[in-house]
Amino acid sequence: MDKPFQHHPLRLRRSLLSVPASNARALEKSSSLACDGVIFDLEDSVAPEKKADARAALVAHFAALDRTVPQERIVRINAFSGREGPADLEAVIACGPDAVLLPKVEEPQDVLAVADWLAERGAEETPRLWAMIETPAAILNLAGIAAVGRTRGGRLDCLVLGLNDLRLATGIADMPGRPFLVPLLMQAIVAGRAFGLDMIDSVYNGFTELDVFAAECEQGRQMGFDGKMLIHPAQIGPANRAFGVADAALAEARAIAAAFALPENTGKGAINLNGRMVERLHLDQARRLIARAELITQKENRT
Repeated sequence: MDKPFQHHPLRLRRSLLSVPASNARALEKSSSLACDGVIFDLEDSVAPEKKADARAALVAHFAALDRTVPQERIVRINAFSGREGPADLEAVIACGPDAVLLPKVEEPQDVLAVADWLAERGAEETPRLWAMIETPAAILNLAGIAAVGRTRGGRLDCLVLGLNDLRLATGIADMPGRPFLVPLLMQAIVAGRAFGLDMIDSVYNGFTELDVFAAECEQGRQMGFDGKMLIHPAQIGPANRAFGVADAALAEARAIAAAFALPENTGKGAINLNGRMVERLHLDQARRLIARAELITQKENRT
């Protein structure tokens, strides 16, 4: 059986906090937070007349960063085809983040154009690219967009769902449990996983409704998402818990790995583990979950 396509190392992306690049206090505080990543936003949360100031503030912030802090750093730019996008990318080159988040990606060329721009400027490996899926056209073109993960050196790492814009464009109601959005979310999951991409669930706007937020995180985890985009620090803890590794799941993974390591199971494609047939694909899943748990432990020990 073919294994899922993978092209990038395992990363913790349970909690990705969006921070306006124009907010000096939020920028300063971001490095002290327990989120796995910070999305420095130059797009929706920055007023048009503040774009240039936000870019300058972001460059200054990155120049002073303690890069030993265990966080992934992503810059969300304005549309590359618009007036601000190229200037945002020049700031990205100056900052040196881990990734660039592209807004309102609708077709593969939206990603490829930025990948080529970066390559032309000598940025061969980093920053990586993430694509926001937030329009009806993006849903229709999911497979083509995700397939970019196998081109241009596999620079595309991740798809991020943007449901606020998708609801606005489609008229889909904002309801508890997201019943009418679930089919679209699952389409995105299937497309992303087919090409080895990580998947990030959309923001939840009610940042004081932590019980509802936690339930939506659990729903996202069950769907197969790796983590969630956040809008407030209060959401970090619930997201980290929901998209973390449960003790029971880790114990089972270790039992599977230990069973396959026994001499009598060497070379076997499937074994009997406590009355359950366990295959090599389950061993691969177990190893990835164990590695994820180890990353979480390392992060907690460093913060």
